[in-house]
Amino acid sequence: MLPERQKAILGRAREVGRVAVEDLAERFGVSSQTIRKDLNELCDRRYLTRVHGGATLSSSVENVGYDARRMIAHAEKAAIGRAAAGLIPDRASLFINIGTTTEAVAEALLQRSGLMVITNNITVATMMRPYPSLQVIIAGGVVRSSDGGVVGEAAVDFIRQFKVDYAIIGISAIDLDGALLDFDYREVKVAQAIAENARRVVLVADATKFERTAPVRMGHLSQVDVFVTDRCPHEEVRRLCAEHDVELIEALPEASPAALPEAV
Repeated sequence: MLPERQKAILGRAREVGRVAVEDLAERFGVSSQTIRKDLNELCDRRYLTRVHGGATLSSSVENVGYDARRMIAHAEKAAIGRAAAGLIPDRASLFINIGTTTEAVAEALLQRSGLMVITNNITVATMMRPYPSLQVIIAGGVVRSSDGGVVGEAAVDFIRQFKVDYAIIGISAIDLDGALLDFDYREVKVAQAIAENARRVVLVADATKFERTAPVRMGHLSQVDVFVTDRCPHEEVRRLCAEHDVELIEALPEASPAALPEAV
């Protein structure tokens, strides 16, 4: 049995996906050291996983809920969205796949002109539909109830009908060896088809994706042309980008590890 505060911490993590030491200390009116002890115990029991400044839900086989993912690194995703949108010229064609970070890119593209956007993300299609200067095409297939993503073989076949200028791809986790990982093999199949049918592939992922893992391999960092993140704290990843001629764009490079809250 967990103490009541630890139960509440675990409940909060389930709501938002990631919890921070300072936020929890303020919420529960205790010291940061007390919260670190709670998090350490929850991590030792494998309920949570340690990350810089806090902890995340501990699961390598099940993704955090959609609403929680939208809250994680919200400001960072917005900055990534603006940086990635800056790579897309007017009157271009592009794929946008499933993900809260790719949705941030879509939001940053709303005032653009003459774009053809093909997506398997119902949220992206709904967001862009009211804008007459944007042509939106949505893939057919099975609609995933958790987040409105369209997946399955029908979506893959649909995507393969196109050859576009850009692909905007999100991912659930990035290993330091460059592996790009996700949770749903059906989503991975669609993402692979999107990458294979674009002239330029842009990966968008915030720095928390380095702290996570997932069981299904989508591809490798070397297979993308541009990697847009808020910051890249890992020299191994920087080296991979340099070795494979992947353009690395940091939307918030000033957010260095030293500037972040103290780690657990």
